[in-house]
Amino acid sequence: MKKLFALILALAMILTATSFALAEDLPTITIMFHGSNVTDDSAVLEAVNAYIEDKVGAKLEVVWGTWGDFDEKATNALLSGDTGIDMVFTCSWSADEYNTYAKNGYFVKLDDLIAEYGADLTAAIPESLMQAATIEGAEGMGIYAVNGFKDTATQNCWDVNVTLLNELGYTLDDFKAMSFYDFGELFAKAKEVKGDAFYPFLVEPMVLERMVTGSIIVAGDAGSTNLLSLYLNQEDVSAEGPEGNVLLNKFATEEYKKFVEKMHEYYEAGYVDPSLAVAETSNDTRTNTQKTGEYLIGTQSYAYGYEFSADVLDRGIEVAFVPCTDPYVDTTASQGAMMAISTASEHPVESFKFLALLNSDPTLMTLMNYGVEGVHYTLEDGLVAFTEERANYSPWTNGMGNVTILPDTVDEGAGFREAFKAYYAGAKGIPCLGFVFNNEAVANEMAALGTVAAQYALALDAGALDPEATLPEFLDALDAAGMQAYVDAANEQLSAYMAAK
Repeated sequence: MKKLFALILALAMILTATSFALAEDLPTITIMFHGSNVTDDSAVLEAVNAYIEDKVGAKLEVVWGTWGDFDEKATNALLSGDTGIDMVFTCSWSADEYNTYAKNGYFVKLDDLIAEYGADLTAAIPESLMQAATIEGAEGMGIYAVNGFKDTATQNCWDVNVTLLNELGYTLDDFKAMSFYDFGELFAKAKEVKGDAFYPFLVEPMVLERMVTGSIIVAGDAGSTNLLSLYLNQEDVSAEGPEGNVLLNKFATEEYKKFVEKMHEYYEAGYVDPSLAVAETSNDTRTNTQKTGEYLIGTQSYAYGYEFSADVLDRGIEVAFVPCTDPYVDTTASQGAMMAISTASEHPVESFKFLALLNSDPTLMTLMNYGVEGVHYTLEDGLVAFTEERANYSPWTNGMGNVTILPDTVDEGAGFREAFKAYYAGAKGIPCLGFVFNNEAVANEMAALGTVAAQYALALDAGALDPEATLPEFLDALDAAGMQAYVDAANEQLSAYMAAK
């Protein structure tokens, strides 16, 4: 009997050692997210790696890119062929813009991986999002990123500090009756009450331009500084806009000129923080100031339910989001948050298995987004209630993947996910939905134009430059860099696309 027990014990020790060795031998896959606020992920990654060990056959590491540093980190990793980054956030508006980077060979074509390992993924993600990810890439037509099921429509909103607005003697209805060109009286009153060091207008300058002028991002346009404008019908986003289905040099329109003239007036009056006009500080200034609630009016690319997020609830003020238009579906929104596998990755199969699991498995998605139950949150009647540890682990949920498989939170209330899906199901598509500009033939012009725009656009949009002096100079520089050829190429493609619809 003793011999039998000793034999069983020896076998158990061998199996344990073998299991430990196998776990130690698992490859490590690294993912880079965008927009994160994470200072401690140790408990989360411990739980995630225990969960995915037998499902993915790999261990996970995460690079938590922020709004301020992601673009530089991601593009450096991809352009250098960094084998230490396997998966990276991409989309229609980031510096590693999906269509361009797929065409240039930086992302793995996923069709074969989807066919072999993606049954759960395709069951969880709407076919429309799979279609939106299907483009002409370096290896032909196919899917080059896993498209996140998030807010599938665009809606830009004014971010209103209602607490301060009321303190100044105004109501939210008063604000809704105003336009951007009327905000000066609000800002002057805020400066009078809060002092000269207070900046009432907290903007993401390029989002602000689109909100005021009614223009949209054109998929395939230069990612970091959009060069093209297509104007919405702001009464009915599904109808043709005031300029028709025509793409324009964004900076040469009367709408743009009127906008930057007013912004310069606001800037000169001290209503806009000067650091918002500087690329290196703009995003961090905006997000950090939002957290303190030290603003009056801001800008927000809105997602349904954002008002229930920790980012908003922790500001210590009452916040309201006032839409500029109805939500609309465009190519940019349908490619708004994606995860691609780098062609430099040494573990593309394991990377895809992880992405497929992340977007189809509620347990993993909850772990990655909300953290560990009992540490970062507790459950109250099935609803997630965040603890103080949430402050140390707060990823950008909409940048991660399929948010519809997350549990509802206490702040959101029961049924939130179903309401979320219904909200986006009712959004109208713009007339040129599905159009993506193939910029390959004018890639040299786009690069040169992007360099020029980087010198002027952000500062003009923030009001820091006098448009009377600098806008003509900017337009001349764009013309010299090939702007007309760029616009003509885009319109030729858009005309052909609309004719074929």
